Amino acid sequence: MRLAVLASGRGSNLQAILDAIAQGRLEARVAAVFSDRAKAGALERARAARIPAESLKPGDFPTREAFDESLFSRIAAVHPDLIVCAGYMRLLGAPQVEAWAGRMINIHPSLLPAFKGLRTHEQALAAGVAVHGASVHFVTCELDGGPVIAQASVPVLPGDDATALAARVLEREHPLLVATLRLFAQGRVALGADGVHVDGRRLQAPLQLGGDLREAAA
Repeated sequence: MRLAVLASGRGSNLQAILDAIAQGRLEARVAAVFSDRAKAGALERARAARIPAESLKPGDFPTREAFDESLFSRIAAVHPDLIVCAGYMRLLGAPQVEAWAGRMINIHPSLLPAFKGLRTHEQALAAGVAVHGASVHFVTCELDGGPVIAQASVPVLPGDDATALAARVLEREHPLLVATLRLFAQGRVALGADGVHVDGRRLQAPLQLGGDLREAAA
């Protein structure tokens, strides 16, 4: 399975993918990494692994549409089976999202549909929830609104601040993403007209890491 990874930040989820591939826990290859930030740590991680890595500066393009067209022409050139948005912080245009429907996923630090958008940990704390977590979902034109494939939960502990809660969620994001990608590599998950299908059956609720979604062996 060929992956194109989009990332805007330090690239810890990308590293989790690379580690799983190197350790034989994920049958996949990262074909290229793309970012909207030239100094993104994800690009450094990719280059250290000898993976093609490229940044495109949005300000170099006259319109958002022109940026998206250029980015996705580069993505298409590496022939990915799946696009993985792993901490990519820029909204994607509808033409590209629709063209790649069912072949693009995102990992989001909340238990969707709760707390879409940014500052999810602050949102969770402000809402006073007892459980928080992360979700992997298909990308659609609705912000963080695509069908959810799998989730991982963590408790919100007394005295938690956003930093502590974010760190706890991140620890679960990595195995969640790898385990979900294993389903794709095995050809077991697909996007249907009525939602997410796994092994040919529509999911009634997202798979849960540590429950019906097994973690890749460490």
